[in-house]
Amino acid sequence: MPTRKSQLGIGDLARRAGVSVATIRFYESRNLIFSTRTSGNMRLFPKHTLRRLAIIAAGQRVGLTLAEIADALSELPEDRAPRQIEWEQLSTHWKRIIDRRMLQLESLRDSLDGCVGCGCLSFKTCSLVNPGDEAAKEGEGSRWIRKLDAKFNDAATDSADWRSRPDRQ
Repeated sequence: MPTRKSQLGIGDLARRAGVSVATIRFYESRNLIFSTRTSGNMRLFPKHTLRRLAIIAAGQRVGLTLAEIADALSELPEDRAPRQIEWEQLSTHWKRIIDRRMLQLESLRDSLDGCVGCGCLSFKTCSLVNPGDEAAKEGEGSRWIRKLDAKFNDAATDSADWRSRPDRQ
């Protein structure tokens, strides 16, 4: 069992990481970070938890969902800070997600030029026009978003899932 010096109480951890105690509890409840308990039920976190919290913050800063961050953290060791190669693999995966989102945002931005805001003054070119509710046959959700997702899912398929790569085995 680690010594008390190699561990941080919840308040110290929160202060060092620049987050609230409630945030620490929330992340622990989501199994993003882990603690042990003293006989007095005090939470003690290994110091390397600061690294996991930094990874969470980095993921949030670039717009990843907590689910995407949790997925990545599940691939990292719980009992130590990640090694450089582990971080590089994780960050490569995150870069693909971010690149895809950037392309989606650029496509959305560029398509707004032809849209007058659904008054609709551009029926001939509007990608949202749906006479006779033809889009219902295509499935649930926004037709424009489905088409955009399909376009970028093809790009994502081209770059194989990061966990199935030979260097991850």
